[in-house]
Amino acid sequence: MTTPEPQGPDAPDAAAVARLRLVIARLHRRLAQSSAGQEFTFAQQSAIARIEQHGPLRLGELAALEGVSAPSMTRTVGPLVTAGVVERLPDPTDGRSFLVAVAPAGAELLAGIRRQRSELLARRMQTLTPDEQAVLLAALPVLEHLLAAEEA
Repeated sequence: MTTPEPQGPDAPDAAAVARLRLVIARLHRRLAQSSAGQEFTFAQQSAIARIEQHGPLRLGELAALEGVSAPSMTRTVGPLVTAGVVERLPDPTDGRSFLVAVAPAGAELLAGIRRQRSELLARRMQTLTPDEQAVLLAALPVLEHLLAAEEA
């Protein structure tokens, strides 16, 4: 199934959109490959970060935030609990349920991943001219807007 191309007078050039998509995907892949946490899948790393961001959550809430089914999230979180990076806590409002929270080892893992990825990006940015760095930094609000539009 293909995604229809944007149409209309304000539609961006399809070739430019393809280039942007490819650059973002490749940069993301290089960042992901550069860091600790390789023993965990992207989905698992994302789940740990989401739990850290939103605090202890029920699995159903985490699944909704990640845009996956509850059974899928159960399969994602199980190995994280076994590895000690996520912990199960009793749900104070429902004795039949539990919450998942980031364990200290998970917080250390996330900090290491973020540090390594930031270091790689900083090294890459040092290869840019000062003008290129300024252009890249000026694009941050636009890229953040693109991301926020998707999350809305």
